[in-house]
Amino acid sequence: MLFITEADVQRLLDLDRLLDRLEHAFVELSAGRASVPPRIAAHSAHGLLGSMPGYLDGILEAKLVSVFPGNHDRGLPSHQALIVLFDAATGSPLAILDGTHITAARTGAATAVSARRLARPDARVLAVLGAGVQGRSHLRALARVRDFSEVRIASRNPDHARTLAAELGATAMPTLEAAARGADVVCFCTDATSPVSDREWFGPGVHVTSVGSSAGGPELDPVTIRAADVLAVEHRDAFRPYPGGAHELQGLDPAAAVELGEVIAGTRPGRTSAAQLTVYKSMGHAVEDAVAADLVYRAAREQGAGIEVAL
Repeated sequence: MLFITEADVQRLLDLDRLLDRLEHAFVELSAGRASVPPRIAAHSAHGLLGSMPGYLDGILEAKLVSVFPGNHDRGLPSHQALIVLFDAATGSPLAILDGTHITAARTGAATAVSARRLARPDARVLAVLGAGVQGRSHLRALARVRDFSEVRIASRNPDHARTLAAELGATAMPTLEAAARGADVVCFCTDATSPVSDREWFGPGVHVTSVGSSAGGPELDPVTIRAADVLAVEHRDAFRPYPGGAHELQGLDPAAAVELGEVIAGTRPGRTSAAQLTVYKSMGHAVEDAVAADLVYRAAREQGAGIEVAL
């Protein structure tokens, strides 16, 4: 079995190829050609341990991901993960991969897919709200799907925003509202436990995304969710109770949303006018982990990377 470290995962994961693989994975998921049970989790006093198994395109995997919000105060990531790949014909384990970088990269890449499919073609101003791991991941992925002339970063901790902006050549904004107003694509990447958005921030034609999934509560305000002309999700499992689903979607009709795979395949409409407000609410999905881990595993085999271990 191959053991692949975080350093190797970062080096081997091709973000451009991941974007294309995610689009295919979302189509397969919406078409019912993937096997993915709802996410489950065990809760401790300080966080949760989630289990995300899945099968897609001959890829059989399982991810264990811990979400411990207090880790920021310890200098540790709030999300840490391991991914195991199995032989789809025999069930034998093939590889154990660090899943922390994969989780960050595939989440930002899925948001980029949503922007590629739902943001206006002439979108030029990007606002990323949150300057942590996901803020950085989103900035790198979104740059591959739109030619933004202005990139803004804001955080509830202004020092974090200034640091990330200086690192990536963006503009640090003093508040989340200042960053969001006038932007064409607004990405929420916080670990907020109550809404940090306001419908009044978003003009006609904006594409809003949210990846926050704190156990404490929603990241987006309910008015913005209900005002969306197009509400997109990875899968309608996002309407299940947390941790399988999103706080923002509780009590809403799953039929009112479109899945990204449906938009990509053309079986459901996405944006149909420049004035529409589009919202993508992400919960993360096992098919994203599967295709990302498969890309890394194949590259590791080709390049002789990783460490062979025997169980």
